[in-house]
Amino acid sequence: MSIIEIATEPRALAQLPAVLALAEAGKLRASATTRRPSAATLRLLADALPGGDFYPDEPISTYAWPLLIQAGGLADGPRLQLTPRGRAALRKDPAVTLKLLWERWLKNGVIDEFSRIEAVKGQRSANVLSALRPRRALAAEGLDLLSADAWMGIDELFRRMQHDGMDPQIHRSEMRLWKLYLEDPEYGSLGYADMHDWELLQGRYVLALLFEYAATLGLVDVRYTDPAGARDDFRELWGADSLPYLSRYDGLREVRLTRLGEFCRS
Repeated sequence: MSIIEIATEPRALAQLPAVLALAEAGKLRASATTRRPSAATLRLLADALPGGDFYPDEPISTYAWPLLIQAGGLADGPRLQLTPRGRAALRKDPAVTLKLLWERWLKNGVIDEFSRIEAVKGQRSANVLSALRPRRALAAEGLDLLSADAWMGIDELFRRMQHDGMDPQIHRSEMRLWKLYLEDPEYGSLGYADMHDWELLQGRYVLALLFEYAATLGLVDVRYTDPAGARDDFRELWGADSLPYLSRYDGLREVRLTRLGEFCRS
């Protein structure tokens, strides 16, 4: 299985002005209710972003950018019109704006990143998922374990996060965990023993935050492969037989902090 390596910092420094220019031209759209990008916007960004997306047919950066500029106060409304802050960002050092977007995402991210792991059903049930802002902050602490001088494997990052008590628990309580499931709410419930290992829930949340947001913003370089077959830690779960992968982020294999990432976490 081939490994793709992306140096994300120059990519993010080029993509941010392109996204802002498209917003200034009135070409980006988002749902008025969910604030998620429209299908047409995803297609436009896939063609227009310098360097493209990580995968040709799986929106990651193209999905993240419209959300990030909304969270950062650079654009708003269903037409994603630039705000005064957004217009000012066109003239600023992109690195400063990328740092702002990361900080604003950690505080005011538009969506729960775990919602992008669609194979896990039941997320919309009342009081199932844990409070988002502290969970996101715990996951982001994983960046403190990374270095700009060496790559770290994802499983090693997971191990060190657990060792250091960085536990972005997804479910609000053990009782509420029974509401999350694969395929069938009874047989596929994640409340059963051995159905909710750290890697399955917390780990997938960390992957989503790192790949879709930190890497898009140029904070971490990535080595990744096709998500299908990349991880087998979910294969024993009831209802997993038909899934090619548990999340679109399963192909992320290694990460390395960028110099921009050092700047953004300081």
